[in-house]
Amino acid sequence: MKDPQIQSRRWARAARLALVAVAAGTLLGACAPLMVGGFVGGALMVADRRTSGAQVEDQAIELKAGTRLREAIGERGHFNVTSYNRAVLLTGEAATDDDRKAAEQAIAKMENVRSVLNELEVMGNSSLTSRSSDSFISGRVKAAFVDAKDVHANVVKVVTERGVVYLMGRVTEREAARAAEITRGIPGVLKVVRVFEILTDAELADLLPKPAPK
Repeated sequence: MKDPQIQSRRWARAARLALVAVAAGTLLGACAPLMVGGFVGGALMVADRRTSGAQVEDQAIELKAGTRLREAIGERGHFNVTSYNRAVLLTGEAATDDDRKAAEQAIAKMENVRSVLNELEVMGNSSLTSRSSDSFISGRVKAAFVDAKDVHANVVKVVTERGVVYLMGRVTEREAARAAEITRGIPGVLKVVRVFEILTDAELADLLPKPAPK
């Protein structure tokens, strides 16, 4: 007969391990966009329609952009840089039109950047309340994609700035139209801007995992 104390300790240890695993999964999920290597990064790369090299380059562009912008225009303005397949979306606020142009030029000169969509507005910095509202809208859009089931939420990047939602990703025309339709139905969305790279059905089929031969 098994010792009850030993069995109790084993159950307690198993429970602790389970809690640690859940906590680790939660933390890693929150940090996933910053992870390049390891299991979580690899899992994201498999689900993404960019090549692994493009994903790494996009992360590098976003990480280095802040330094480049500070070198170009100091601390004037509020900037968000989002890179997808080396196409960069620049959103936020610039103090002057010269600063707006300088920000775009600084990003365009960065290594591996293919193109820049400059959506900066010449105006005062957005408030913390506005930014919190934007984050909430982005979360609702992503949740709506999951609920819809006919849009792959993990292949569409959502960026919201002052109520304007930008959608990025490598998608088919049908997927692009459906994602935009869903986004327009979210309360608080003032405008939807499609920044997609459109794929044909044949191009998408080439990206999908091939079934294992029988």
